[in-house]
Amino acid sequence: MLVAAAFIINTPFGYFRGRAKKFSVAWFLYIHLPIPFLFVLRRLAGFGIEFVPIIAVGAILGQLIGGRLNNPKVSCNEQ
Repeated sequence: MLVAAAFIINTPFGYFRGRAKKFSVAWFLYIHLPIPFLFVLRRLAGFGIEFVPIIAVGAILGQLIGGRLNNPKVSCNEQ
């Protein structure tokens, strides 16, 4: 459930990151702003530090999918 939350939280941030200039302040913030939310959710759920790599997988997938939804260079119709 926490991995799904990480995915859902990071998807919109990945969407906005898709159009931000790489390595800009906005790009950096879109990647790192969800981290405190995930920390709080993990602590409230009672999970320890050993679950961070699993949660990171959901967060990374959310960033990647969100970025693909808003990236002008990548089209779903390309083959």
